[in-house]
Amino acid sequence: MSELINNREQQTLNKTQRQELLKAIIKDLHMGRSVEEVRDEFEKAVGTISIEEISQLEQALMEEEGIPVEEVQRLCSVHTAIFKGSIEEIHRSQKPEDQPGHPVHTFKLENKEIDMLVNFKIQLHFDRFKVEDSSDNVFKLIEDLNLLIDLDKHYSRKENLLFPFLEKYGIFGPTKVMWGVDDRIRESIKTAKQVLTNYTNHDHQTAVNSIEFVIREVSEMIFKEENILFPMALQHLTEDEWVKIAHESDEIGYCLTSPTVEWKPERKALASSAMSEGFIRMETGFLSIEQLELMLNHLPVDITFIDQDDVVRYFSHGKERIFVRTKAVIGRTVQNCHPPKSVHMVEEILQDFKSGKKDSEDFWIKIKDKYVYIRYFAVRDEKGTYMGTLEFTQNIAPIKEIDGEKRILG
Repeated sequence: MSELINNREQQTLNKTQRQELLKAIIKDLHMGRSVEEVRDEFEKAVGTISIEEISQLEQALMEEEGIPVEEVQRLCSVHTAIFKGSIEEIHRSQKPEDQPGHPVHTFKLENKEIDMLVNFKIQLHFDRFKVEDSSDNVFKLIEDLNLLIDLDKHYSRKENLLFPFLEKYGIFGPTKVMWGVDDRIRESIKTAKQVLTNYTNHDHQTAVNSIEFVIREVSEMIFKEENILFPMALQHLTEDEWVKIAHESDEIGYCLTSPTVEWKPERKALASSAMSEGFIRMETGFLSIEQLELMLNHLPVDITFIDQDDVVRYFSHGKERIFVRTKAVIGRTVQNCHPPKSVHMVEEILQDFKSGKKDSEDFWIKIKDKYVYIRYFAVRDEKGTYMGTLEFTQNIAPIKEIDGEKRILG
């Protein structure tokens, strides 16, 4: 390792070379060398290192060197000590993400709680279960998984608030891949809980495999978020965009914990957008913009409209929306607002509408006590030209219970 550095210390290191050197240092640590022993080598090899390079390095350790994520996580604290004073981010005069209420601060708070739940509580109960699969140990794991289901809020904020802004900067791949993994984790938690709920002694290995999968996947996602996603987002998003994410986070909710204060950057608050006092004249009347918006928000249905280019242009904002919508989706293509596994269905519907093959498509699903009727309509102008798609969502459970008659006049 030292020879490698000495041979190159007079050269200007490019990014790849520096990555290789950094990886070699981390591997030395992994093999047992002390922090002090490698500190000088690090300082000779690199000057200032960016968070992005650290993230790429840690990802490479897992993918190329096969070092388990748990080991990389353990090494994080060690190599952070070495890199102290060298990481560009550390030299920043201000780190808003360290302030309570900043979206990244909140994400990390949640990750600490998730990590405690998964790698301490669940792991403890899991170890006991592997030795003795008593009903008491099974029950404790089911309770743990019920808590872990709260993870959906953490992932949902990431997917519906953070990803749209990353996509604005042309970052599509990581978000799509991560959303797919999020879905896999959600499904694995449900599967593990189902296996335990229906547990018999014959299912022991299945239960062990299911819980091991949950622990491993959730832990790896924490690592990916904190070492790749959040640093990458902090490099691209503006303060205004973080403010918008913070303001809209309450609507989705938080996982296992929540911010205790509202994040207020040290500057003037964003001016709230004033509603125009103008009127809209239509063929059958005219309304003020305020009247139109109030009317749409008082409809007992949820409405979303995408234009002819598949861009989300509007959604109604009633008191009890069935599916979460955030203002961040406005201006985003509808394909990027759906989980990767369902995008092909969205594409199929839009293609049928655009080609004129269909004018509408209906779906109906049960969600807890709701019977949700989802309708899509192709919106066309007088000449039949496709102008967009209207999504119309309604809880029809109360309607299905209607019987007999109720007249206005007795």
